[in-house]
Amino acid sequence: MTTVVTPALPATGWARLFLPLPSDRLTQRIARCVLGLTLFGFGISCFLTAGLGLAAWDIFHQGLERKTGIPIGLVIEITGVFILLLWIPLRERMGLGTLLNAIQIGLVVFLIDDHLPTTDVMALRVGYMLLGLVAVGLGSGLYIGAGLGSGPRDGLMLGLSKRGISVRIARTVIELAVLAAGLLLGGTIGIGTLAFTFGIGPLVQFFLPRLRLKGDTIVLANAH
Repeated sequence: MTTVVTPALPATGWARLFLPLPSDRLTQRIARCVLGLTLFGFGISCFLTAGLGLAAWDIFHQGLERKTGIPIGLVIEITGVFILLLWIPLRERMGLGTLLNAIQIGLVVFLIDDHLPTTDVMALRVGYMLLGLVAVGLGSGLYIGAGLGSGPRDGLMLGLSKRGISVRIARTVIELAVLAAGLLLGGTIGIGTLAFTFGIGPLVQFFLPRLRLKGDTIVLANAH
């Protein structure tokens, strides 16, 4: 998945923990980021309502919800904040989009997850899954293309890659670890997991070039 490059934090970088805000079309960037993260949260809610399996991180979030009783939206937020703490020793710099990602996606899931109508009809459940996949892909294209910083999880992978671990390996190891932990905690795996794993990359690749601001020069990197 493509993500925004966040330059490494200098050795004495407490005063430079955050990336400077882009001066170019900032209002438009923030609006795109907020809309994209809203769609992302809606997409996760669709996967949850479908009940056909989740992405690896959301299996982990769901497992924590089932073990702790904390609503999954709040679990997503808590996990995002915890991951941001791991950025500090990795010397990653956070953007406004990074902070919005950590807070907003979980908030959207918390607000709407229980309000989507459930169904036992398989065709409708598959429809939820496909709608969720498109919403996450479209949302990813919007918030990544806004150029306001990578999400907490992508930043963790990129931070590890700057320490000599390839992004592909870092991503694979982390995703397998959270998948295994989520399954042990009682999270749900299924056809939705496969749909997300193999579908989200092509969708982001399709949407991102079409949703980037025209003439934008902020560098993006591939997080596969």
